[in-house]
Amino acid sequence: MKILPRYLSKQIQTLLSKNRVFWAVFILVALLLSTLFVSLGQGAVPLSLTELGQALLRQGDPLKQTILWDLRIPRILAAITVGAALGMSGALLQGMLRNSLADPFILGISAGAGLVVIVMVVLQVFQAWIPLAAWIGAIITTTLVIFLGRSGSKISVERLILAGVAVSSLFGAVQSTLLLLAEDGQIQQALNWLIGSLNGRGWREVTTAAPYIIIALVAGCLLARSLNLLSLGDDLAVGLGVNLARSRFLIAGVATLLAAGAVSISGLVGFIGLVVPHGIRLLVGNDHRILLPLSALGGAWLLMFADLLSRLGSVELPVGSVTALLGSPLFIWLLYRRQAGAEKNS
Repeated sequence: MKILPRYLSKQIQTLLSKNRVFWAVFILVALLLSTLFVSLGQGAVPLSLTELGQALLRQGDPLKQTILWDLRIPRILAAITVGAALGMSGALLQGMLRNSLADPFILGISAGAGLVVIVMVVLQVFQAWIPLAAWIGAIITTTLVIFLGRSGSKISVERLILAGVAVSSLFGAVQSTLLLLAEDGQIQQALNWLIGSLNGRGWREVTTAAPYIIIALVAGCLLARSLNLLSLGDDLAVGLGVNLARSRFLIAGVATLLAAGAVSISGLVGFIGLVVPHGIRLLVGNDHRILLPLSALGGAWLLMFADLLSRLGSVELPVGSVTALLGSPLFIWLLYRRQAGAEKNS
């Protein structure tokens, strides 16, 4: 009699395992659509269902049409774009480095972008070009880190991480020095970029960066096979015909383009690229053919949800602060769950 419950338990686990991808996609899409609907109607000026429908059809109060089409919709699209970019960028780097604690800024992306922004803010030069300059600074810094991470003709994972930490520490010290020399108004402007914010982001930011981010998202999905082979270990991957240096260069390059594009829109938003891939991996496993697109989907939802929370109060919070408040306890819970699972298996 004891065999029957054990057999049923195994069959249920097998069925759940086969359907977990479907349910993960279903839950993420449901969360994304429901949060999108609530975000359109909530804010400093709440819109009822009737007012929201009229505004979507460009009917009714012109002011509410302006609020919806010129403020909320581009801001929501910016949150979706940035979240998807950071989510997939984190999954790419975690797969390349074989470390689930890696995030998009481990290659110095935040340090390079932040330093360029602070220099331009303190010197009060080319203010309109700050998003483009942050994007270029992130790419140049990451290129430098990848160059320092090379060991002969290969890219060493250990040297790459150490180079990222060293460059980030150096640029962080320069940032702190410049902020001490800046005026109060300049410090506030710089902090909006360093903390991360979607306030004031409009159609110009979305239409400028979104096409490049979409192309990079597609390119990232095409690297799933290489990531699956790299996860088997360097020796086995080489035996299966993988060029380690070229694969890691391509993965790091696409991850950098995604993260730099996100930085050019929102500034430095943390924890999305760290928490989302980690959580998706617990749901669907380590197959990057599934992990990469779901990480983009999960990142888009989480940042849109964080942006919704940031503007519900009487004072709008930077979305980077909200993601940190959400991400820190969530990440601690994920680590606890992972440790408990490891102890149970052992």
